Amino acid sequence: MKNIKIKTDFIKLDQFLKLADVVMSGGEAKVLILSEDVIVNGEICTQRGRKIKKGDIVKVNDMSFLVE
Repeated sequence: MKNIKIKTDFIKLDQFLKLADVVMSGGEAKVLILSEDVIVNGEICTQRGRKIKKGDIVKVNDMSFLVE
């Protein structure tokens, strides 16, 4: 599991995926999220604008990220 630090109270899921270097653009993030390949705190997430907060766990394929 890789730790990703955010400087604000929350970050939107599509922006988080770019910050974590999972995708290079918002378009790639949209496709990945809509394909149901992103799991947030154990649940499949299809909302690009979902607020990701400190303590959340985001999983994409075989990668896991802890938000700090």
